[in-house]
Amino acid sequence: MTTAIPLFLARTDSPIGRLELTSDGDAVTSLSIAREGRLPLETLPENSNAVLDEAVRQLGEYFAGSRTTFDVPLHLAGTDFQKSVWAILAKLPFGEFTSYGEIGLELGLLTAGRAVGGAVGANPVPLLIGCHRVLSSNGRVTGYSGGDGIPTKLWLLAHEGITLAA
Repeated sequence: MTTAIPLFLARTDSPIGRLELTSDGDAVTSLSIAREGRLPLETLPENSNAVLDEAVRQLGEYFAGSRTTFDVPLHLAGTDFQKSVWAILAKLPFGEFTSYGEIGLELGLLTAGRAVGGAVGANPVPLLIGCHRVLSSNGRVTGYSGGDGIPTKLWLLAHEGITLAA
């Protein structure tokens, strides 16, 4: 499988590691959090644009604690099911959380927890769409595909003041 070279690419530092964002020229198309210090496109040179510059600015405000929502345009590639899950996540406010099962219920799919988990994990723009806000039905952290996994998710939850079950 070959990865398409993005038209635009920007990187920025954050408290959870380096971030890498791509754009098609009109919208943000992906956001990656460094895993073990590495980014997926780190061998490519940066080539930012106005959309990515704005996304980087808003992410800086989020990490500084002065922003709770993002308003950069997004173009998300995924299945209809994934897009329906991401749409639900996009409405979930800063500092609030939901469960995989609750998302399934909202979609009218009572037994879709595992499929919802797969869609949550496939979110191409973590942070911009807060997939870290999804917990198990008992309020526990079960995983996170961004950055260094659960420690990254725990940092993000704490940053937003989300208290976990003991």
